[in-house]
Amino acid sequence: MDKNKSLLIIIAGPTAVGKTNLSIQLAKEYKSSIFSCDSRQFYKELNIGTAKPSLIELNEVNHFFINNKSITEPYSAGDYEKELIAELKEYFKVNKIAFLVGGSGMYIDAVCKGLDHLPKNKEVRSKLNLDFKEYGIKHIQEQLYKLDPSHYNKIDILNPQRIIRALEVSLISGKPYSSFLSNAPKKRNFKTLKFLLHLDQNQLIENINVRVDHMIESGLIEEVKNLSSKKHLNSLNTVGYKEVFEYLKGGINKETAINQIKINTKKYAKRQMTWFKKDQDYIWVKNNMKENVLNSIKNKINQFIND
Repeated sequence: MDKNKSLLIIIAGPTAVGKTNLSIQLAKEYKSSIFSCDSRQFYKELNIGTAKPSLIELNEVNHFFINNKSITEPYSAGDYEKELIAELKEYFKVNKIAFLVGGSGMYIDAVCKGLDHLPKNKEVRSKLNLDFKEYGIKHIQEQLYKLDPSHYNKIDILNPQRIIRALEVSLISGKPYSSFLSNAPKKRNFKTLKFLLHLDQNQLIENINVRVDHMIESGLIEEVKNLSSKKHLNSLNTVGYKEVFEYLKGGINKETAINQIKINTKKYAKRQMTWFKKDQDYIWVKNNMKENVLNSIKNKINQFIND
């Protein structure tokens, strides 16, 4: 590694794989900070259902991009790229190593590679949002499949915000959204080293079940209830919140809501891994929570720095 280059270390992986604990240990070891790359932990109103680091954990290491946005603010991967790159520029003036931690693959790619410039039109987007509100997610999913089947098979099709953005670009330009996505990465003034945490499927499922139960015990239903007046926002159409909204309006019972959260979280974790598997730069690390995992990653970091 060029000794004059700063280093951004990515700790990625699916939900409930143990990113928070391990990244805090690593950040302490290297006296560095953590930049969150979880597209739900940005929002200060969402706490229990997003599995944010605890106040104790947040105080152990300096964290950026947690609780920095409101659910009422539209926020995209492009916005995140712009803000985080600017923050890193200042950070690297006095620090050589930073950790980027999270499970939002598109946001990680935005930081490491950059996003293509895509056309925007507020009127088209407003119309698509109205269509979604009136006809539901299946309607806009079908539109995207017709206009861009290639992209349909790559994105999180349960995320209406991403579907609407892809449709907006396709409708404005008359071209598939995927045709705008190049493979030419932007030049960055830092090096990257990527680690992908993973677990055996049974262990990850168990972690997810335990996490969801803990969220319920910690007051997730009350948290969601307090957000009922804002349930129309895209930022709340997410796993853990939409199922509880359905329960609160009487559509399903509590037990069903909890089971659906677990099922949908497992599906989300699978989609996360599908995204990460496409990137050959990741070093895979089985995060069995043992001391040798920490030491193994440290050895790889030190070797990268010294090469």
